[in-house]
Amino acid sequence: MKYLARKIGLYVFIAWAALTLNFLIPRLMPGDPVTLLLESSQGAIDPEAKQAIAEAYGVSDDPLPVQYIDYLKDLLHGDLGTSISHFPVPVIDIISRALPWTLGLVGVATIVSFLLGTALGVLLAWRRGTWSDHVLPALTFLNAIPYFWMALILVLVLSVHLSLFPNAGGYERILFPGWTPEFIGSVLYHALLPAITIVIGSFAGWVLSMRNMTVTVMGEDYVSLAEAKGLPPRRVLVTYAARNAILPSITGFALSLGAVVGGSMLTEVIFNYPGVGYTLFSAVQAQDFPLMQGLFLIISLAVIAANLVADVAYVFLDPRTRQGA
Repeated sequence: MKYLARKIGLYVFIAWAALTLNFLIPRLMPGDPVTLLLESSQGAIDPEAKQAIAEAYGVSDDPLPVQYIDYLKDLLHGDLGTSISHFPVPVIDIISRALPWTLGLVGVATIVSFLLGTALGVLLAWRRGTWSDHVLPALTFLNAIPYFWMALILVLVLSVHLSLFPNAGGYERILFPGWTPEFIGSVLYHALLPAITIVIGSFAGWVLSMRNMTVTVMGEDYVSLAEAKGLPPRRVLVTYAARNAILPSITGFALSLGAVVGGSMLTEVIFNYPGVGYTLFSAVQAQDFPLMQGLFLIISLAVIAANLVADVAYVFLDPRTRQGA
């Protein structure tokens, strides 16, 4: 419990630091959203409306500590400001619309990739020295291919030439969003090719890391002792080797889950998929600083939460962690 309490205290401090940096960075940068909006309007907005727009964006000339307290109060109420490019839509509404798309696509694809890669890695380690070793060069090559390059290849082959999948969008534009069989089927159909891209582009890394760790653990004395005691090979592999070899992968998996909120931005941009990554890309293009600030905050908190989950999982998976506490 002391270990968990220390970890929770540490991550609360890191979360506070992320919130504070998210508050300070925009205010240390030159200019403000109001000036940017007036300049981009090219005279369409009356300069006398500057004060009203500033109040809408929460920009004030109050001292920094006062602004900081107001900022924390707004966060407690879920207020992340107002978007410039989608004015007057609140930032939290834009993120709320984009988040389910990314969680559904990148989240499921990441979990599938991790499970496939881990299982195959254990199998290749168990069958080392046989046909399985010939698979390793192909996996290494696959692991070296960037996401965006894999996405472009798959779009060219499966979408453009073979017309098996749509090449862009999250659903058919002629459909209205809703829990109808037609819309759900369209969403799944459009998500299939981006999901295949993410799985193919990432599962080789899980295979290689799990295979190498399992081979290392299988050389440990306690595994040799289990084999000498006559335990079934499958039990030695699962209970003694894979259980200990998976610990580093748990950390990587937790970090990947944290990065899920950020989305696989390049993949979403290539497929024009309406997730968080594509929203962030659009916000950067439009210089929508409030939206960028809100997205960075959500992504930072997701990564911090994922790290905390990884540390909690370690407590249950590795008894040495509890003894160290």
